[in-house]
Amino acid sequence: MGVAGSGKTTVGSLVAAQLGVPFADADDFHTPEAVARMAAGLALDDEMRRPWLERLHEVLVAHASTGLVLACSALRRAYREQLTGGLTGVVCVALVAPPDVLRRRLESRVGHYAGPELLASQLATLELGDDVVTVDTTRPVADVVAAVVAALG
Repeated sequence: MGVAGSGKTTVGSLVAAQLGVPFADADDFHTPEAVARMAAGLALDDEMRRPWLERLHEVLVAHASTGLVLACSALRRAYREQLTGGLTGVVCVALVAPPDVLRRRLESRVGHYAGPELLASQLATLELGDDVVTVDTTRPVADVVAAVVAALG
């Protein structure tokens, strides 16, 4: 989990491959309307996120017996609770980096709707607490993947 540009898709797909479990990107579960809104630099509100989080919860439920790595912003504790409600063994790993690093990544990425315009609102929304393990993503990707795998036990 983490804000745009934190490396969720890159790291998550590599962690899933290393663990031999499926990978899902929460970005693929947004409606076209939500994608258009974010592409315009407008953050989603909680009402817009609710059905998306419900869809993602169902994905987690469907993979409860086999495992899954889900790359998802899950910025607030309440969102993580909605995602994981009723499930056991879920570990939320927050990928973190300084704002200037995140901004540079977002400015250089191509073909993604979430640009640097969303970064300030995502950072303001981000709640890191005792329900997440944080991993610094300014290190080489292989080191980040190793840290995430270690956090998963």
